[in-house]
Amino acid sequence: MIVVKFGGHAMKDENGEFANAISAALATGESVVVVHGGGPQIDAALNLAGIDSKFIGGFRFTTNESFKIVEQVLANEVGPKVAKVLTVAGISSRAISGRTLPTLVAKKKVSLVDGTPVDLGQVGDVVRVDTTQIVELIDAGFVPVISPLANEESTGEGLNVNADLAAAAIAGAVDASSLIIMTDVAGIYRSWPDKASLITSIYSSELESLKSTFAQGMAPKVQAALDAIAAGAKAVRIIDGTDPSSFANALLGTGGTLVIA
Repeated sequence: MIVVKFGGHAMKDENGEFANAISAALATGESVVVVHGGGPQIDAALNLAGIDSKFIGGFRFTTNESFKIVEQVLANEVGPKVAKVLTVAGISSRAISGRTLPTLVAKKKVSLVDGTPVDLGQVGDVVRVDTTQIVELIDAGFVPVISPLANEESTGEGLNVNADLAAAAIAGAVDASSLIIMTDVAGIYRSWPDKASLITSIYSSELESLKSTFAQGMAPKVQAALDAIAAGAKAVRIIDGTDPSSFANALLGTGGTLVIA
């Protein structure tokens, strides 16, 4: 099984390359689960509502007011749109929120990737994945398209989960052969933004020793790769989802940054 994190910045698929690559993967007999982000779409909706977007350590600070907008955008707009794109391409798909059942159960996030204590509001770390609905959809011939939203484990409060970390948790829970994280950069860089510092392959133990050196949006991606490996995923590949050929190449085992156990 392959889990694909389809990022908000990578959702420029005018020629259908993403759907074509998903179709090719399914044709080999692989099952595919899509976990989507929606950063640019959320930014636009918050801006329209007069709410500033604030990020701390690569994570979106989420108030109760902004969570309602985040949930609306992810679960009711972006997820169904991704599922529709796949369906139009002949791929049976179904959009679900991580809060249904719930599929994703989380606790409030209290620290950044480097361990710094933080208050991010309604932002969560996944503590449990109920794969029931995911498996049911796959068994029925659907590609699940999952919004990274969770229920707080004790209160049931809605929590916003970084899509990279949600995909990592799901990849581990379904024992994925691979997690592919589509983002807007070519992979993990040792010294961002020096493009010559791109890491093509790295063991998770070495990446763990380096993780505190990564900042901003790269930090959650590094943590996601480590979490996925720790939870049981066999490999993680981080690629540039804005490059039409990168996802197809990733399915063939090339490109981006490969993280292995």
